[in-house]
Amino acid sequence: MSSGATPAFPVELPPEWEVPAFQVERFAPRRTRYCIGIPIINEGDRIRRQLQEMHDLGLPDLADILIADGGSKDGCTDRDRLVPMGVNTLLTKTGKGKLSAQLRMFFAYALTQGYEGMVIIDGNHKDGVDAIPQFIAALDQGWDYVQGSRYIPGGFEQNTPLSRKLAVILLHAPVISLAAGFRYTDTTNGFRALSRQFLLDPQLQPFRDVFDTYNLHYYLSVMAPRLGYRVKELPVSRVYPAKGPTPSKIGGFKGELHVLSQLFKAALGFYRPDAR
Repeated sequence: MSSGATPAFPVELPPEWEVPAFQVERFAPRRTRYCIGIPIINEGDRIRRQLQEMHDLGLPDLADILIADGGSKDGCTDRDRLVPMGVNTLLTKTGKGKLSAQLRMFFAYALTQGYEGMVIIDGNHKDGVDAIPQFIAALDQGWDYVQGSRYIPGGFEQNTPLSRKLAVILLHAPVISLAAGFRYTDTTNGFRALSRQFLLDPQLQPFRDVFDTYNLHYYLSVMAPRLGYRVKELPVSRVYPAKGPTPSKIGGFKGELHVLSQLFKAALGFYRPDAR
C-alpha cells in the first residue's frame, strides 16, 4: 500500500466469481451513486493530462474515479499524481490477464462497493472526457448499456488510422450488430456505461477467466440487447495523435488476428454461460 492510502474492499467476492488477484488503495470513501473506471497500463503523461481535464470539469464531484491498473511501472499511478486529481481508488491487478481481466477487477470492486452503474473510458487521452456527464445521465434515465460512437450525429474523430476505421465500419460493427440484434456503429470504442442490473444478470456471468484479453467488451455488446436490456449509443469524440505511434495495446499481425478470433467467438456465442 502507498503511504496514506486506506485499505478498502470490505466485502468478500462471491465464491463463484473468477476475478484476477488485485490490490486496493482507497484514497477517499465512496461518495456517489456511479463511478468512472479507467483501465490503464504505463500511460505516462497521457493519463495525467486526462485526469487533469476531468478534474477541471468537476467530474470527481459527479462520480467517483477508479483507476484499474494492469501493473504500470512508469510511475503514472503514484499516489501524489492521483490524489490531487480527485481519484477515489486505485486498483492494481497482480494476477494474469490483460484488458478484460482489468475490467473484471473493476466491475467486481464497483459492484461490491454498491455503485449503481459505471462509466468506463480508456486512459490514453484519446477520448473526450466532456461526454462523461451524458453517460451518467443515461444511467439515471434507466439505460443499461451505453456505447460511445464517433460515427453518429454529434460524434467526432480525428487522425483515426485508415485501417482501423475500415475494420470498424466494414467488419467489427456489422458482425457485433448482427449477433446482438442491435445496430452499433463503433464497437471497438471502449467508452461505455453499464448498469448494475445488467452486470449482475445470472444469464451474463462476466466474472469468468475466459475473459482475459479483449473479448469482454465484445461479449457485453452482444449480450446486452440479446438479454433485453435498454441499449443506446451516444456521440463521443476520439482524437489520435497527429504524429508518433498510435496509442494501443494491440500490436502486429498476431495481435490483430487474436482480436478477430475473439470477435467471431463472441458473435457465435462461444462465451455464453450455456455454451460451456
